[in-house]
Amino acid sequence: MTDSALKRARLAQNLTQEEAVDQLNKITGGATDASLLSAWESGRKRTGMRNRRALSQLYRDRSEVLFAHQDGRDAASALEATGTDVVVRVLTRYTDLVEAMVEVVAGAREHLAVTGSRSREKAYLAAIETAVAQQPDLVHYRVLYGPPRHRGLSEHLVRLLELRDPGERRNGVKTLHIGLVEPLEAMERYFVASETAAVVPLPSFHGAEGFDCGVILGREAAVGLVQRPGGVRVRAAGGDVVFRLGKNRRERDRIALGYPEMKPYPKRPDHCD
Repeated sequence: MTDSALKRARLAQNLTQEEAVDQLNKITGGATDASLLSAWESGRKRTGMRNRRALSQLYRDRSEVLFAHQDGRDAASALEATGTDVVVRVLTRYTDLVEAMVEVVAGAREHLAVTGSRSREKAYLAAIETAVAQQPDLVHYRVLYGPPRHRGLSEHLVRLLELRDPGERRNGVKTLHIGLVEPLEAMERYFVASETAAVVPLPSFHGAEGFDCGVILGREAAVGLVQRPGGVRVRAAGGDVVFRLGKNRRERDRIALGYPEMKPYPKRPDHCD
C-alpha cells in the first residue's frame, strides 16, 4: 500500500515524526506525540480540524490532499480538488514537451504509466525501453485506446514484450502490463506518469490532431493518475482498462499490433502561440 499524502508531505520536508509533532505542537499549543501522528498517516485514526489546519500550514499543502486517505477519497478526488494548483509548469514548445516526458520516464523508480495510441517520438519511446531494461522492479503500464496509430509504437510494444514477459512476476508482482481501454470509442487520454511527476500533452493550437504543448504536474497529481490501492491500477477516465494483450510469450505472436491506415498529421510547429 502506498504511503499517504500526509506521510509523503512530512518526508518531503525531511522531518522525522518527532520533529514534525514538535513543530505541530508549537502551532497548536497541543500535545500530539509521534505515535498519534503515525496513526494519522496510516489512516488508523482521523485528524481533528484544528490539527488538520495546522498540518496544512506546516506542510504548505491543502487539507483535502493531505487527508484524502482518512476521508475515504482516492487520490484522483484529491487531484480534482486541487484544481490548477497541481500544474508545475506549462510547456509551450514541442522540444520542451518531449524533454519533460523523457525526464518523467527517466525518474520513474516504482511505477511508470503511459496512455494513448499515438506515441511516435523516438527519443521518448527509447527512454521507456531503457527504463524497462535497466530497472527490473519498475512496473510499467501502457494503456492503449484502440490499436497503435503508428508503426513506431507497434514496434515499441513488440520490443517491450521482448524485454519482459507480461506473465512473469518479480517479487510476486507483474511488472509489464499492456492493455486496451474499453469501450473502444472512449475518449483518448494522454499522459505519462511516475510516482513523482507527470506530463500531460495538450492539443496543438495549430492543428486538429497534433499535440505539441503540455503541462508538467507535481507529485500529488501524479499519484492521482497512477494509484496503488492495495495494487496498482491506472486511472483512465471514460472506460475500463482491460489488460489482455501479451498475457504470456506464447500469445505474443497473436497480438494484433497492426495499425489502421490514417492520414498523416499536419507538420508540427516548434512552439505554441
